[in-house]
Amino acid sequence: MKIRYVVSTMAFWGKQSRLSLEQECDLLRTLGLGAELWPNLGGLDDCRYDKRDWPRLEAATEGMLVSMRSRNDNPSIEQWAEQIGCAKLLKANIVADLQSLRMQGKNADNGDFIAEVVGMAKDEGVKLCIETGPLEMLKDIGRRFKSIWYCLDTGYVACDAGHSFNEYVDTFAKRTAHLHLADHNGTCDDHRPLGCSGGAKQNNFDYLLKSLKKYNNDVIGSLEMTPCTPVEMIKRSSYFLFDILGWPDRPQKTADSHHH
Repeated sequence: MKIRYVVSTMAFWGKQSRLSLEQECDLLRTLGLGAELWPNLGGLDDCRYDKRDWPRLEAATEGMLVSMRSRNDNPSIEQWAEQIGCAKLLKANIVADLQSLRMQGKNADNGDFIAEVVGMAKDEGVKLCIETGPLEMLKDIGRRFKSIWYCLDTGYVACDAGHSFNEYVDTFAKRTAHLHLADHNGTCDDHRPLGCSGGAKQNNFDYLLKSLKKYNNDVIGSLEMTPCTPVEMIKRSSYFLFDILGWPDRPQKTADSHHH
């Protein structure tokens, strides 16, 4: 099993860092990390997966590991086709929540929509990872669609009163291709840096790693946290993950951050 690490561009939404996409990617590249792209910038509606933006995305992320968060503005089939095309170009996984697939919320349908999206992703060779939500619903989707994977969100899973952390891990480890790694205050998933709030329990993370190793999948671990500066967040979380917990495949800084 190999874990490769990315940082969610959500980490750059704070007021203190108004970096361009290119600067964000350069910074992450220097730290040996990939990027998990959000469909938009904090507070803005413009979707960056539009076809006209593909050349810029491709240039900015050149040579990097990329994953994409699905747009969550109730995307249509056409918009899904476009973001799947973008993912194919960037060789990215797509992480999607249940709402973007119309399986939850006011636009929920009877499952035709998700069937069409799953089929498109499969045809294009794009890995679709469903983000953690209600356990039974996720299990059901997994039974129906053999090509989907899961994104296990350690914050969400630890804050579900109805099911234990290990229960989620046992259910999804076999098909987990993506992790959202964050700490939290123990009651809600508030995306704190790892090791800062005490919500991320060492025994949970040990169990998660042990379970993932059984199945030997390639996994992307995404640092999905706010609200300190991105560099500070990366530093603190890396210390917790690699020094305290002893997780494998620590990202290595590169001497030369310039890409040509």
